[in-house]
Amino acid sequence: MRSTQLETALGELFEAVSAYLCSEVAAGAEVSFELGAQAGRRGAGATLYTYRALTGRFIEEREAAIRRMPSYDSASRLLERYDGLDRYLATAGGEAAGSRGRAAVRAAIGVLLNDVFDEQSDFELRPERVAAALQRLAQATLASAGEVTLVATLHGVALSSPELQLAKGLRIVHGAELHELPAGVAASVDPGTPDAQLMIVYTTEHDDPAEGLALGRDVLGDLLSALRMFGDGRVALGPLAWARVGTGAWGPLSLGSGGRPHGMLVVTPEQEDELRAFCNLVSRRAPHDNDLAWALRRFELACERDSPWEALTDVLVALRALLEPEGPASGRLAGRVAALCATAEQRVDLTERMTRALALERSLIAGTAVKNAVNRALVDEVANHLRSLLRDVICGHLDPDLAVIADELLEPDELLHADEGAEAELTDPDGLHDAEPILDGIVAEPGDDGELEEIDDRQQPLPIDGVVSSL
Repeated sequence: MRSTQLETALGELFEAVSAYLCSEVAAGAEVSFELGAQAGRRGAGATLYTYRALTGRFIEEREAAIRRMPSYDSASRLLERYDGLDRYLATAGGEAAGSRGRAAVRAAIGVLLNDVFDEQSDFELRPERVAAALQRLAQATLASAGEVTLVATLHGVALSSPELQLAKGLRIVHGAELHELPAGVAASVDPGTPDAQLMIVYTTEHDDPAEGLALGRDVLGDLLSALRMFGDGRVALGPLAWARVGTGAWGPLSLGSGGRPHGMLVVTPEQEDELRAFCNLVSRRAPHDNDLAWALRRFELACERDSPWEALTDVLVALRALLEPEGPASGRLAGRVAALCATAEQRVDLTERMTRALALERSLIAGTAVKNAVNRALVDEVANHLRSLLRDVICGHLDPDLAVIADELLEPDELLHADEGAEAELTDPDGLHDAEPILDGIVAEPGDDGELEEIDDRQQPLPIDGVVSSL
């Protein structure tokens, strides 16, 4: 699939280079020519001589100045993650074919500039030559017989840029920017709306198409986990993806994920590099078959619940797996969460709120809980603490043995106080109804069912590089 963002960046580079080279010629720089010969028409017997402008040499002599252009930097970063770069250089032949990394990007830009300005001495930009050069670049993305392509819809994310390349073969793009969309997806995309549906596009080469599709589902799952931990945890994929092998027909592929997005994860251009690095980190460090993996799966289930009240149990079960190996009877969960997620001065308050959350779960099970904005804020806060802990462990900021770290931060008398407070609160959950609001800035109004619902649902991503405890 062609990248509109890349083609736009390259168009801006061509314009900047054209203006620069024209100014060089106007200042007296000369383009060298070489004399070529070709046979005359059949029967004429005469040899025809022609002069050919050596534009490639002229451009190469000014490569250093071209590389300092802002548009060069933008185009080179997009080209570096371009899926068809190797194939494009292979078709170009010569020294460019064996280039790798940044050398490959420089070689590709050189080939493109030569393609646009070949044998010109005035360096005026000609739209038909630009279109032809971009078309030849796009030909490199034509699917081979073993290429697997997956397209999935993404909900709960707002992207400022038209496209975000996360890794080689993986990008998020506005549906209006894509060509050759599957019919089932194209019907839901309105190119006229500024907030057109976002798509995840994944391509991979694989000898076995079935294994390629399975790999694609895993990649989409890792990306969804990363997006949920990066922001407010309420991102969702559509229930169906669309897949094709080579240039074959598109077919539906069940992703097995669910949940409705709530709020919006806004990714600004300044956050794109941070998100790209975090997604790559999660794909490499995502846990498997241990207590951290189990807790991460409970976090995923909580994100997929239609009701935040049902999600509370998933969140608390995950926290117990990470922080209360002795079992719920120990009553140490609230204090340990406070040790890791609050400063020493704020631990008592957070311990009390965590204890209220435990009591709220019991009230929800019994059907006696009041589902108001105050308790909803408490549920969201507990989910935020779980997400922060998972994120910091996966990033390497915290050791996976969180219970040990928490106990080292707590003094013995703090542990005793936390246990006693937990027992007292759990035996008297009625205090929930008189609790004060926990988070500032919550705006609520009655929903369709008469309950208060949060309506200020635009949230910025949480920082990912800070340790959540006061270590």
